[in-house]
Amino acid sequence: MTIARTICLGFIAVISLGTLLLMMPFSTETGEWGNFITALFTSTSAVCVTGLTVVDTGTYFSLWGEFFLMCLIQVGGLGYMITTTFLILLMGKKFDFRQKLAMNDTFDRPFLQGSRNLIVSVFATTFILESMATLGLFTVFIKDYGFWQSVWLGIFHSISAWNNAGFSLFPDSLIGYQTSIPVNLIISLLIIFGGIGYQVIIECVFWLLDKFNTQAHHQFELSLNFKVVIRTTFVLLVLGTIAFYLTESHNSNTLDNLSLSEKLIASWFQSVTTRTAGFNSIDIGKMSIAGLFVTIGLMFVGASPSGTGGGIKTTTLSILLNSTKAVLRGQQKVVMYKREVPVSLTLKAMAVVFGSAVTVVVMTLIISLLHPDFEFIAILFEVVSAFATVGLSTGITASLSALAKLTLVFTMYLGRVGVLLFMGAIIGDPRPSRINYPPENLLVG
Repeated sequence: MTIARTICLGFIAVISLGTLLLMMPFSTETGEWGNFITALFTSTSAVCVTGLTVVDTGTYFSLWGEFFLMCLIQVGGLGYMITTTFLILLMGKKFDFRQKLAMNDTFDRPFLQGSRNLIVSVFATTFILESMATLGLFTVFIKDYGFWQSVWLGIFHSISAWNNAGFSLFPDSLIGYQTSIPVNLIISLLIIFGGIGYQVIIECVFWLLDKFNTQAHHQFELSLNFKVVIRTTFVLLVLGTIAFYLTESHNSNTLDNLSLSEKLIASWFQSVTTRTAGFNSIDIGKMSIAGLFVTIGLMFVGASPSGTGGGIKTTTLSILLNSTKAVLRGQQKVVMYKREVPVSLTLKAMAVVFGSAVTVVVMTLIISLLHPDFEFIAILFEVVSAFATVGLSTGITASLSALAKLTLVFTMYLGRVGVLLFMGAIIGDPRPSRINYPPENLLVG
């Protein structure tokens, strides 16, 4: 039982438990046993923080069903290993070396000396930001709903946004609050902070503390990961906003009827949420082909490592872009912010992109064979949304056959645990080899 297998089986266990809970009569609004495929799809979508649904969440599930769904989103966003490790700490048990290795695999960083403090920091950050967002959303929802319903709506949407899940209790997601600045701002900030990763947030806190500490004898040095994540995220958010404005500003079904400021707000929100969050303030099914294509590209990139989002990650994109730049300049090394990127990271980035692309192609082919009557762009959109754990949909998810839904279930699972981690769980830990082979050139390109 390797670490990779433990994580993969852990997600399967949580998904199975969630499926059982969501099938219970007290979890559905009708009080009857829920459909197995519906419960499995919803549970997978929640644990994998995707947000794709085959039913209207707010009307299909009872209050208990919504509560179970919210818990699954929280566990899925934090990650199976982080959640179980935190429970171990609460029970007062020893934090052994195996849990430390699991944290190392989860964050892809050597946190072995401070894993306990890391877990506490992650949960503290999550609780504080979700609580602040709940209070902010409550002040908006109280104008349209009762007190307790506004509290519940604030809690649910805060957790869903922070974990980049995209589940909403409103039938039209956040289209009803398309022009609400507080809702757009709060949800956007939650999505961004949840997507950039706990490591970046914690590092930012230490950097700010160092700035205000006048007695510090040395300057706090930001890591390469921090610089790459912040810069890439900022560039993608700006480019996404511009792209959505250009492609949808004259679309009468999305942004054409809005004022200039409202168009910019909606374009900004869509640029943020497309990066694996899944909320929408415009009708995705009525977007132009160009807008859908832009959305697919942003969804495929996704969020950042150790965050709550999916996709190939911002760091992967940055490594590949800098590798291409190095080749064009005739350089033998990839350098970012005056730091040399190891060859192993470049190979890993290539493997992530290749594995992700193959997964999307295969799953799109399967669903296209099952539903030849659907448009290709809609099927591709749905598959990328599932794999990148985004949750945006053109509206065809509920119309898919049971086999096609199961295909998307597996796609969401692969996107959450990661293609490389899943393959590592199947193959097992690599064994070092002492054999070296002679190099030889090969024509490329």
